[in-house]
This record gives sequence, C-alpha cells and structure tokens, in this order.
Amino acid sequence: MGVIKLKNIKVYAYHGCLVEEKKIGSDYRVDLKIKADLTTSATSDRLADTVDYVHLNHIVKQEMAIRSKLLEHAAERILKRILEEITMVQKATVAVAKINPPIGGNVEMVTIIRSKKR
Repeated sequence: MGVIKLKNIKVYAYHGCLVEEKKIGSDYRVDLKIKADLTTSATSDRLADTVDYVHLNHIVKQEMAIRSKLLEHAAERILKRILEEITMVQKATVAVAKINPPIGGNVEMVTIIRSKKR
C-alpha cells in the first residue's frame, strides 16, 4: 500500500449559505490523501500503473467549481468521483477549508474532513 498527498490546492469558489458568498466567492484550500497499491508502479516506472495526481487535481478543481451550500457536500462529490474514476484508490480523505470565513470573528479558516473507502 502507498499514499499520495496533494497539499494546499488553492481554488476560488462560491460555496456557502449566505447570499454574499454566492455573489463574491471566497478562497479555499483543499488537501487530499489517497491510499492505493503502488507496488507495480514502484517497479515499472509507468504512469499507467499508478494514480495520476494530475487527474486527482482535475477532479478537485472541477468539483470545487460547482456551488454548494455546505463544504461537506463539495467534499462528498470529490470523494465520490475519485472512487468512481480511479479504481486503484482504496481510500481517499479530503479536507476542504474556507479561508477567512464570514463568521464574525478573527478566524483564519474553517475546515471539514471526510473520508471514503471501498
């Protein structure tokens, strides 16, 4: 088994329950961790034998571009697509963080973390 991590994927999106969030958007940070059997790719040195992190990044960016009221919903879509599209992935964990959330205080970010496995 092996692990692939994508850290600090930066996106601008329009998630949230407030009308203002729908109109002006916000900065987000996404961290992704997947577990897969990387034994074959470790010896073959072939992209076809591993989980392509370019594909993972593409999924994150596409799903974050679809508006959700809740970060949990965006995270669920990301996890679902990863498991549907990349059969090598046995487990995926995603953290979606809203930078400077509008919650009436000095809060750097709010993060939700979700995991799914086969």
